[in-house]
Amino acid sequence: MTDQPHVASTERDDVNVRGVLLFGAGLAVTAAVIHVVVWLLFGYFSGREAARVAPVYPLAAGQDTQVPPEPRLQTNPREDLRLLRTKEEEVLTTYAWVDKPAGVVRIPIDEAMRLLLKRGLPARSERAK
Repeated sequence: MTDQPHVASTERDDVNVRGVLLFGAGLAVTAAVIHVVVWLLFGYFSGREAARVAPVYPLAAGQDTQVPPEPRLQTNPREDLRLLRTKEEEVLTTYAWVDKPAGVVRIPIDEAMRLLLKRGLPARSERAK
């Protein structure tokens, strides 16, 4: 065992406060410099983009007045739907020739359903075994 009594001592030099503060100040200055450089870089790129002239493509030069091919976008979809329904209603409710030389006629749907109920569906004949 040792002959010296146990003496409690305090440590004074745990943290170098001056070093921590200098590091924080250096970090803040570096961040500010980076922010200024990025701001200047964005200003440069923005000015360069504004001064840039869009290239003219040779195939697209004469297409300003050219109308796109069919089908085009609908300009009045409600009117288009009304016309479609009118045509469909006409097809379903009127008589007309489908193929005159072959004798094929279109009849109204109500008449076709009445005839189908009256005559019945054609049945398949049973095959001989």
